[in-house]
Amino acid sequence: MANTNLISLVEKEHIVSLLDHGKRTDGRAFDEFRKISIIPGYVVKAEGSAIVKIGRTKVIAGVKAQLGTPFPDTPDSGVVTTTVELVPIASPLFESGPPRAKAIEFARVSDRAIRESKCVNNDSLVLISGKKVWILFIDIYVLDQDGNLFDACELAALSALMNARIPETKIVTDEEGNEDVELLETTTPLKLDYIPISCTFGKIGKHIIVDPILKEEGIEDARITFAFRDDDKICATQKGENGTFTVDELKKCIDIASERTKEIRSQLDKITDAKAYPWSEET
Repeated sequence: MANTNLISLVEKEHIVSLLDHGKRTDGRAFDEFRKISIIPGYVVKAEGSAIVKIGRTKVIAGVKAQLGTPFPDTPDSGVVTTTVELVPIASPLFESGPPRAKAIEFARVSDRAIRESKCVNNDSLVLISGKKVWILFIDIYVLDQDGNLFDACELAALSALMNARIPETKIVTDEEGNEDVELLETTTPLKLDYIPISCTFGKIGKHIIVDPILKEEGIEDARITFAFRDDDKICATQKGENGTFTVDELKKCIDIASERTKEIRSQLDKITDAKAYPWSEET
């Protein structure tokens, strides 16, 4: 069992009893997400940012663009890197100090969905081959923890990228023929080739639920996350906890995840202004 110390035995039995009767503690269907809201452009000094709320879980992400040197083995590729900070005010279980294993896992899952989906075309981040590229730092901070940080962190990172504007540049050459990059005052929206969306399931006994809240996570036997691209291809997965899923259960999860990620993406597709998401609510 995962995190059984989070809730009492009485609460656990209550949650399981409800599931046995086809119900959840917050009244949702087994395959239903909580209400999602997004506030873009929250951090003025970042190239892009967004606050994402899934129910009472709240996460903020910011994108910072920095000129740097590409890795030696990928001279024609920019860099995108993701970190997650579990802020102590978000949960009594979070502590100050170096990143814990859970924070690293959240960051890796979000990073994998973005990286493996080819969301950002790393080639487009190259300014001078082998010398100058854009390095995009995606910093995610958990502000309130009520379960399903995997999807919240990934959606926050994606929303921040969608909101990002990168400084325009021009290549200048000195008298010796050496090239360098000059930053201009104007900016341009960051181009995204794909919009990856993740969907996380928790398994409690024989029951599988979408978007588990914290108390449900506290008694789940197994967890699995699927991230889908726009073309309905799975671009990332992550299995957690000690329990298992049968092949049929995995197929059912994939079908549900495909539909739920399409629903979230259809809302994102309504965005016509990089500075405003028409469907977001600051509540």
